[in-house]
Amino acid sequence: MTTHADLDEFSFLADDARDQSAAVPDAERVQLTLPDGRTLSAIRFGSGAPRTVFLHGAGLNAHTWDRTVIDLDAPAIAVDLPGHGDSSWRDDADYAPETLAPDVIRAIEEWADAPVTLVGQSLGGLAASHAAAARPDLIADLVLVDIVPGIGSGGPSPLAPFYARLEFASIDDVLDHAQAFGLGGARDTALRGVLLNTRTRPDGVVEWKHHLARVLSDAAEDAPSLRDHRDADWSALRHVGAPITLIRGSRGYLGDADIASFRTAQPAAAIVTVDAPHNVQETAHLDIARILRPILSERN
Repeated sequence: MTTHADLDEFSFLADDARDQSAAVPDAERVQLTLPDGRTLSAIRFGSGAPRTVFLHGAGLNAHTWDRTVIDLDAPAIAVDLPGHGDSSWRDDADYAPETLAPDVIRAIEEWADAPVTLVGQSLGGLAASHAAAARPDLIADLVLVDIVPGIGSGGPSPLAPFYARLEFASIDDVLDHAQAFGLGGARDTALRGVLLNTRTRPDGVVEWKHHLARVLSDAAEDAPSLRDHRDADWSALRHVGAPITLIRGSRGYLGDADIASFRTAQPAAAIVTVDAPHNVQETAHLDIARILRPILSERN
């Protein structure tokens, strides 16, 4: 039986690099204590000064970008957003994009060589828009991955049934649950995501590492009400002055109406469609790297 005690969080990098015919990147976990006592955590890839910063989506963590960073072959920072991965949960359980943005700004100031190319998928993309609007001096380019404002805000989450279970007897139990909902793909592939996105408590119970499992769960009596942040998100996007690229997954969350609204807000932005579901970085990491490479080369 696989357990968290067996886990080295970077143990998957060698297999990924082999599959991608690439070199294994240097990687280390870095942490920052925030003024309110919370911990912000991230993974630093490569040995040079990072000029690319990656933000993951809701319920994910920094490791979702491993394959993209390997393909990109450049120093980078992948942040665990608050309430995810190894970053602290917020006491107020407020994970609206505008609330996350100040921590994103601190991450860039602490770990990156600004101005950076800021890449955000889903929730991370919305937080990235707020950070770019608030601190244009830190952002050279903004890349949004399958997200525009209004997606996933202001309504009940379709993930609520999945998070009806918050505690599990083992990793295998979590895998059974995920596959019952058709998540994670093949069992050996799903194992990686489950190991990196759960933890074992001292009492032996396995639970999700991200706080959003409780926020989105119908089973959590203490779950707060989600607030509608779409107006604030659209306002932030309209105020971004840096060049923007939107990467759209062909099987993702964005419909034609979403794209039309985005074009109205940012008519000069580039839009690239790739063959992928919403978590584009999980299957089309090479496409993301190919899109990023000329953006980075233009700055250098």
